[in-house]
Amino acid sequence: MAQILKIALVGNPNTGKTSLFNQLTGLNQKVGNYPGITVDKKVGYCQLTPDLKAQILDLPGTYSINATSADEHIVFDTLVNDQNPDYPDVVVVVTEIENLKRNLFLFTQIKDLGIPTILVINMVDQLKKKGIQIDHEALEMALKTKVILMSARKNIGIDELKEAIINYPSLNTSSVADVSERIRGFFFEHIKDAFPQYSLYKSWLLITRDEPTTFITPEIQDKLDLFRSKEQKIKHFQHKEAIYRYQVIHEILKKTYQVDRAKGSDLRGILDRILTHKVFGYVIFAVVLMLIFQSVYAWASIPMDWIDTTFAQLSEYTKSQMPSGKFTDLLTDGIIPGIGGILIFIPQIAILFFFVAILEETGYMSRVVFLMDKIMRQFGMSGKSVLPLVSGTACAIPAIMSSRNIESWRERLITILVTPFVTCSARLPVYAILIALIIPEKTYYGIFNLQGLTLMVLYLLGFAAAFSSAMLLNYVLKIKNKSFFIIELPNYQIPSLKNIGLTVWDKTKAFVWEAGKIILAISIVLWFLASHGNNNFNQAEATIAAQNAQKNVTVDNQTLENQISSYKLEHSYLGQIGKGIEPVIRPLGYDWKIGIALISSFAAREVFVGTLATIYSVGDSSENTSTIKEQMKAEKDSNGKPIFNFATGISLLLFYAFAMQCMGTLAIVKRETNTWKWPVLQLTGMGLLAYLIALTAYQILH
Repeated sequence: MAQILKIALVGNPNTGKTSLFNQLTGLNQKVGNYPGITVDKKVGYCQLTPDLKAQILDLPGTYSINATSADEHIVFDTLVNDQNPDYPDVVVVVTEIENLKRNLFLFTQIKDLGIPTILVINMVDQLKKKGIQIDHEALEMALKTKVILMSARKNIGIDELKEAIINYPSLNTSSVADVSERIRGFFFEHIKDAFPQYSLYKSWLLITRDEPTTFITPEIQDKLDLFRSKEQKIKHFQHKEAIYRYQVIHEILKKTYQVDRAKGSDLRGILDRILTHKVFGYVIFAVVLMLIFQSVYAWASIPMDWIDTTFAQLSEYTKSQMPSGKFTDLLTDGIIPGIGGILIFIPQIAILFFFVAILEETGYMSRVVFLMDKIMRQFGMSGKSVLPLVSGTACAIPAIMSSRNIESWRERLITILVTPFVTCSARLPVYAILIALIIPEKTYYGIFNLQGLTLMVLYLLGFAAAFSSAMLLNYVLKIKNKSFFIIELPNYQIPSLKNIGLTVWDKTKAFVWEAGKIILAISIVLWFLASHGNNNFNQAEATIAAQNAQKNVTVDNQTLENQISSYKLEHSYLGQIGKGIEPVIRPLGYDWKIGIALISSFAAREVFVGTLATIYSVGDSSENTSTIKEQMKAEKDSNGKPIFNFATGISLLLFYAFAMQCMGTLAIVKRETNTWKWPVLQLTGMGLLAYLIALTAYQILH
């Protein structure tokens, strides 16, 4: 059996660490979650020799081992806790040519831990273009380790890195900037005496950590707390440590690293001045977003329609080939549509993340974050919250998944919780038929269509609700938050198709396997509730036949099937729930039929129209939209008044504008927060808000 060598990839954000990980592992990688948290854990494998296999852990990007965010805590726990299952045999620190001074701060910290460490300097293919010269041999001697000059994108230096990893036992593990020697004194002598089982620097890191450490004994924790009480001393020594490390790094680079910008030939400065301009920067970003979402709508519609049609045909074919019975009904009306309801989201997810990956790979996304951060922080979010919020206009599921790159858990949570307020494409079928019912088709000044303006107002309401909720959550949430805005503006790059492909694959696979399980389970539950009922349900055919005979009417087979379908739905468990909630929804102007549609549309908002079509015995909504509209318009209450009047229509529009009504979104929120607490609070909060606003609107307009 081949020996497995554990390797940890560490580095600042935007150094090309992920590109190196992909080069080393290819498709031989998997993505999961670290135990108890939602930060992604990427592990891959690489065969170094016939007898030596490498397990490569891609640790989250970090600027320091001194942990302040969830990502940095993972790096801390992996490199400081030698009992951690992921504790590495060798660490590969990835840096890049233009920010070597800052990148080396993390490198010197890891060297102080005594772990065999290799330094990778990435993007060396651009040395000449940037006017940079590196004395490779002198740098290796000064840093006391093997230094690999590499371009992960162009596959330069990969073989040299693999050779260095194979020969890791020969690496020098001594310190580059021995902080304990430089800033030692009475305080540090006490640390050394208190923790003889640890190195002085490891003890120092444990003391300066701002959260309890899980891998130490209570006795050691008590000792750490005593030292932590000396907060001013700790801050003083941390400041001295940072200054000393940068002094050492500066002296090393002064002899080994030279930059002559006059010899450089890049356009980065010119592009940055344009793309981060206080006026043109926002205009360009708006144009980019418009192009992306137009593409998402245009490109996703064809595969989504194909998936929808295919699964409908598969369901019909399966029903025709299998004997009638409960299992066939479960398969054709529950499981197959449930799987279709999962896979239909894939085109939007894949296309959206394809564009997001391009923006990140080119370096443009970092400029957007820098541009928007000041505005977004007023609402308790980050500049990185912009993409999820705007992505929500296509679908909340990939939008929420794209919030993973927000470092602060508090800012990420606020973004996740408010994104579903943004009007997504699933709301459009509901909006379209309700607006057509209650809003006159009038045009003002030749260009302003009243129905179009109503749709625009609904979109604006969604964004207003998202930002208002974010302000409220920013005030209410009592989650400890340390948010430092450090954003790297990386070099502009030609996107790597390999990295883009792997990103799209990982995001799509994560949705299908994680959220898909929940969506499928709820689909089966809804099928059961809609296809089972009391004695009246079981006697539907006989009852309908008797009613038609009593009225002395003859109907064709299609009409008979629609009558039976409508009767069964009314007397199913789902129909009984609809009638059960009628007293609650009656003040909003809704009857039990609308109640059933509200419950059914929890599977997907657009189901609302199809459910009403079935209830009203109209048939397939996709082929009979005008008939559905006419039938809804003709529907009367017990007093002979139209059900879908102006007041009820506005009430429904507002309800769908604010309510969650999407189990796929709930499933992905559960997956991203790793608990049912937040999706349940989200469902409850948005539901109550939607109810109160719809109630107020109906009572005023009725």
